[in-house]
Amino acid sequence: MYTKKNYSIGRMLRWTRRDIYLFLLLSSIPVILYEILDWKWFHLPWLPIGLIGTALAFIIGFKNNASYARLWEARKIYGGIVNASRLLATMVNDFITNEHALKNRTEEEFFEIKKRIIMRHIAWMTTLRHALRIKKPWETTISNKSDQEVMKKMHIQEYAFTLEEELKNYLSKEEKEYILNKTNKQTAVLNLQSQEIKNLKLEGLIEDFRHMEFKNMIGELFALQGKAERIKNFPYPRQFATLNLFFAWIFVALLPYGLMSEFEKIGLALISTNSTGNVSQFIAENFVWLTIPFSVIISWIFFTMERIGDVSENPFEGIANDVPITTISRGIEIDIREMIGDDKNIIPKQHPEFANTQM
Repeated sequence: MYTKKNYSIGRMLRWTRRDIYLFLLLSSIPVILYEILDWKWFHLPWLPIGLIGTALAFIIGFKNNASYARLWEARKIYGGIVNASRLLATMVNDFITNEHALKNRTEEEFFEIKKRIIMRHIAWMTTLRHALRIKKPWETTISNKSDQEVMKKMHIQEYAFTLEEELKNYLSKEEKEYILNKTNKQTAVLNLQSQEIKNLKLEGLIEDFRHMEFKNMIGELFALQGKAERIKNFPYPRQFATLNLFFAWIFVALLPYGLMSEFEKIGLALISTNSTGNVSQFIAENFVWLTIPFSVIISWIFFTMERIGDVSENPFEGIANDVPITTISRGIEIDIREMIGDDKNIIPKQHPEFANTQM
């Protein structure tokens, strides 16, 4: 869910507060040794540290571009599912008729057939959602305490209810048992859908052309499912992710050693030129202590960008800024059930906490 509230500076600082504490410690120790113990040799030239920072900026930028591409592809996949689902509902409405039927059906019988297909399609989206929410070892919510705190404050449908509980409203008992006994449950649902289409063809409720169109639609759903599974099951390459983090820590550790001498030079220049103006002599003499806040700020910027790349590379975990697959799926369910004329009193409402969210 994408709202301005998610990006408030207070939330961002709370999310990264553990890193800030560590940056404060790493920047304070060398300054104390440099200034209190008078270890004036305890510093490094700024040029090599600046070069490391420049290289790190390019590396983090590359990672964030790749992570955003994964996030945006995931959103496009679910956009494709929205479009395919609406088209399927239209086909179900218009293609299944008595025109070539071996036995004429009543409107009530047609509605039962249509609803069975649509409910099975919703079951497919449900199984896909649950598959995409399965935790993977490389995902940030497995190990990052800040991400875990964020997750605890959110209601994730797939973690609150089991797949069996969610499927009971969409499938018959036999179909549910068949699906739950399969490894890839979303594929099993599409297999049942394909069998249903074949039976419609054998009963003459659809002819060859319409049968082919239904098959093409099932093929499109398989393609969209495979794309989502590819993002879920193949992470951003670990060698790049590991090197990014390693280089970031090197830069953060070296940063105060380069800033100390630079800030001291500024302080000495203010004193020697007697151009401090309103700046007191005390501040000029202790200008080196500004190393601490500036080190923390620079380190926070680099690490926060690194963390944003981390949480963006896995767009189905359920963190606040991931693709809202639960919301999208519920919106699709409402649309396609209304399209076939289902009773509005039994169609579920949009999830209350997400109903007014713009995506």
